[in-house]
Amino acid sequence: MSRRTAAGLLALVLVIAMSAWASRMDVPYATFAPGPTVNVLAKYDGKAIISVTGHESHRDKGGLDLTTVVPSLPREEISIPQLMFAWISPDQAVYPYEAIYPSSATRSSVKEESSAQMVSSQDNAVAAALSVLKIPFTAAVKVAEVTKGGPADGRLKSGDLVLAVNDKKVRTVDQLTGMIRPLPIGSDITVQVRRAGRDLEQKLRTVASPEDKNDSVVRVTIAPSYEFPFDVNLNIDQSIGGPSGGLMFAMGIYDVLTPGSLTDGATIAGTGEIDAKGKVGPIGGIQQKLVGAQDDGAKLFLVPADNCAEALEGHYDPDKMRLVKVTTLEEGIADVQAWVKDPDAKLTRCT
Repeated sequence: MSRRTAAGLLALVLVIAMSAWASRMDVPYATFAPGPTVNVLAKYDGKAIISVTGHESHRDKGGLDLTTVVPSLPREEISIPQLMFAWISPDQAVYPYEAIYPSSATRSSVKEESSAQMVSSQDNAVAAALSVLKIPFTAAVKVAEVTKGGPADGRLKSGDLVLAVNDKKVRTVDQLTGMIRPLPIGSDITVQVRRAGRDLEQKLRTVASPEDKNDSVVRVTIAPSYEFPFDVNLNIDQSIGGPSGGLMFAMGIYDVLTPGSLTDGATIAGTGEIDAKGKVGPIGGIQQKLVGAQDDGAKLFLVPADNCAEALEGHYDPDKMRLVKVTTLEEGIADVQAWVKDPDAKLTRCT
């Protein structure tokens, strides 16, 4: 064997060895893939996703699809081959890990934050729909997440509306924390909540806060909410979290509270965070959500204005699914109504 041949074989062996070693290395990136869509006008687990008690409601055919993404999990090990596949795929996206998750993120902390965002998103969606319909409501506080093993475990539930603490009414998050944190550790308190239309009282004993041992807490995550004149319940898979379903929840609630079909039987998808006044904000993963929506038959997609430039670079067929830019819930409703009457109607395009 010549020296040149031996050197070539040695180089090949080294390349193979280095490739095998590199393929097992984890890389500091996160990936986004298209997730399933959820028709908020349909049912989940045998129950309507949007149900109303104490006010007239309406049911009709058609689809208002909430769109999702499937991200890699906090501290999930992603190999170089997985990264390259995601990078090459037109349907997936790759981001630096720190752009998606803080260094302290864990699967548990991300789940808790996502659940809290979903609760807030749902409340804002109800508020936005009622605002469009000119139905008044007041500010309140809601339980977003209950820590397992904490004082509230088994007594309070996610979604409970906090009415009062020790008979003192609660309207804001700051007011509630200001009532509990200064108490001596181990104080007994009575919390009044509203759950599924019923007012309940729960006895709790405070414990020291993990962040500050001098503060009393009951180990729940709370979020700004609203007290509505009737109950609007949203029943959805608990694995779906985050704030981006707000726009489609609000569209669905508006449809359920008004006669006739908003979509006229068609399938319309969209995404966007929403506030109580109906302003639509940007979200992440817009390109992956377009893929999921088109795969599930959507003909129109509502895009938050600040996501339009990114959406136009997405992997979708503009001849099969039309994109429309929205900045408020009222605009979104008007666009859908115009499109239903005339699929070629002039709408605010993404540019």
